[in-house]
Amino acid sequence: MLTAIYPGTFDPITLGHQDLIRRAGKLFDRVIVAVAENRNKAPYFPLHERVAMARAVLVDCPWAEVEGFSNLLIDFAAQHGAHVVLRGLRAVSDFEYEFQLAGMNRSLKPDIETVFMTPSDQYMFISSGMVREVARLGGAVGSFVHPLVEARLHEKIGQ
Repeated sequence: MLTAIYPGTFDPITLGHQDLIRRAGKLFDRVIVAVAENRNKAPYFPLHERVAMARAVLVDCPWAEVEGFSNLLIDFAAQHGAHVVLRGLRAVSDFEYEFQLAGMNRSLKPDIETVFMTPSDQYMFISSGMVREVARLGGAVGSFVHPLVEARLHEKIGQ
């Protein structure tokens, strides 16, 4: 069984993330969506909410599992028997950072490969940060996130 880990903050999960996860399901037997606690980024949603939203929008993807984590990604991957870390690249600007991460991960665990995927064209420029900002300023985000996530964003902003 070929398992891939798709890590991220998913704050919130977007249609771009979902696109990669669904397409990865055609390549891997199992895709673990690893939701990073990542206190350094000061997430908008707490970890348990990000995990719950991801599980809800991926309910129709039997190959996808969603788990939160706070340890080193490469250790999380090894603990789950993954041989692949899946990373999304939206633009050339993502590449340098992702390339450095892939090199570090390879030096720590040479038997785990990093695979890069790009989102489908209509999701190429969506980021969680942009979605949060558009929602915060009253803009429509329904074409960027699942309706459940859109509702949760509006609830959070209204609080």
